[in-house]
This record gives sequence, C-alpha cells and structure tokens, in this order.
Amino acid sequence: MSDFIHWMICLIPTKSAVVQTTAVEFQRKSGEFQHKALREPVEITRHGRRELLLLSADQNDWLIAAARRTHRTENAAAVVIEAVERAEMDPEHAHLDKLIE
Repeated sequence: MSDFIHWMICLIPTKSAVVQTTAVEFQRKSGEFQHKALREPVEITRHGRRELLLLSADQNDWLIAAARRTHRTENAAAVVIEAVERAEMDPEHAHLDKLIE
C-alpha cells in the first residue's frame, strides 16, 4: 500500500484500528469481513505483506472527497494566517529553509 493511501486511511473517521486478516482467512470468512468493512477498513495480507484493503462505499467516497479538497492560503481565515506568520520553527529544522529560498 502506498504511503499516500496509508495516510488517507488514517483520515477515515473511525473509532477503532484497521482490522487485519490474511488472504486465506478472508477467503474462508469473506462475508464476516465484508460486514466488518462496513464499519472499518479491513486490510488483507498475503505472505505477511499488506496487499488489499476492503472499504465500504461510504469510506471510499469520503476518501475521494478528502483527496479532492484543496486548502488555499488565500482562503484561510486571517487568524490562521497571523498565527502562521508568528510561528517559529524549531532550530533543528533550519536546514529546510533552503528548500524555499
């Protein structure tokens, strides 16, 4: 699973962790895992590696909508812009300044 997809899964509004199962167990109990996927993502592994992710249609729609949202600085509230302008970066990250010069 790509880091982006993993990050997006973390955004899914759920109160519990992702359910994980093996491909063999999923084949045996596919109905049970489909039912679980209605409440939370089900990660399916093969040979110990993540291979598939089963999501409800609502979770998928939510992820797609979240990926499409953009947050432009010009649309930010004045209080947010002021807070960013006042913020100071930890000195250990000073080397990152070179990336925006």
